[in-house]
Amino acid sequence: MNKDPIDDKIIELLKHDGTASNLEISRKLGISEEDVKKRIGNLSETRPKVLIVDDEMDTLLPLKKSLEAGGYIVVEALNGQEALNMVKDEIPDIILLDIMLPGMDGYEVCSRLKNNALTKNIPIIMLTARDNVKEKVKGLETGADDYVAKPYNLHELKARIKSVLRRSRNM
Repeated sequence: MNKDPIDDKIIELLKHDGTASNLEISRKLGISEEDVKKRIGNLSETRPKVLIVDDEMDTLLPLKKSLEAGGYIVVEALNGQEALNMVKDEIPDIILLDIMLPGMDGYEVCSRLKNNALTKNIPIIMLTARDNVKEKVKGLETGADDYVAKPYNLHELKARIKSVLRRSRNM
């Protein structure tokens, strides 16, 4: 579970006063009580959270079901802007990011995430039909941690997810 500075402040407040209510924490940090509740729930969850960003339901739904069956929490976004908005609330442990998205493409999403202090350490695996070397290099240079071409082998993708998560936790 990736945490941001607000999560760290919530943890510190709870360490100092384990009986502090969500309302008290929200007032001290200047965030909504609902946001505090959601963040505390996310902090207590131990399963890795995966954000899948893909506009193709034929790809998204089977992958989501398979990852959920494998013990992951899975959330999804259908376009780049939705993904950027969702990352703030969901704080995923890893992002599976398609390149060809409506509106903002995956390269731009990756670049924005990697240039943001709060999201720069979230690992990203590009998951796309673009399979030539030039595209792979561009994805990796944009900040992706790995690049998997469609169609992919599900067992290999799961192994890559585990590997990237393992590396990101050892940083």
